[in-house]
Amino acid sequence: MALLGTPAVALQHSPTAAPAAARASPASAAPAAASTMASTMSAYKEKMKELSVLSLICSCFYSQPHPNTIYQYGDMEVKQLDKRASGQSFEVILKSPSDLSPESPVLSSPPKRKDTSLEELQKRLEAAEERRKTQEAQVLKQLAERREHEREVLHKALEENNNFSRLAEEKLNYKMELSKEIREAHLAALRERLREKELHAAEVRRNKEQREEMSG
Repeated sequence: MALLGTPAVALQHSPTAAPAAARASPASAAPAAASTMASTMSAYKEKMKELSVLSLICSCFYSQPHPNTIYQYGDMEVKQLDKRASGQSFEVILKSPSDLSPESPVLSSPPKRKDTSLEELQKRLEAAEERRKTQEAQVLKQLAERREHEREVLHKALEENNNFSRLAEEKLNYKMELSKEIREAHLAALRERLREKELHAAEVRRNKEQREEMSG
């Protein structure tokens, strides 16, 4: 590294040395400039040799990077392209804001549809048949309960109708019997009065006959 530092110092100070020499003596400006340029070129050649040797040494210790190596730097991707003698080329890719957002939804692949086996289909058919039978049994049970309720309502209505008819008949019979008794009592009273009148008339006739016999 000491060899690398020496030409660098020459490169840094050589441009300022030439104007200083020019200002010092205009007569000797051309020879001084020529000597300075020569020393600069010589230092540059030595520097390039050292760099070539250093590059060769580094290539022995470090393998060459992959031509398409991608490096991540925050929101930026750096892709290494081809390496030429003139330099190294890179491709910089910036990520979109949606990729950087933590709340952006992650698009997941749809779940794979599981193939249905024949046994599973048979189980599903049996379960569907069982549900159908259960529903049918519930419907039949509801119909039976409804019919039973209708029979109970009809029986109650018939019973109430029969009770009403029986009560009406009993009431009518009572009225008829009462009317019959009243009529018979009235007829008996009439017969009793007629009998009393007949007795009174017979007694009157007998008294009249007795008076006639006594007077005659």
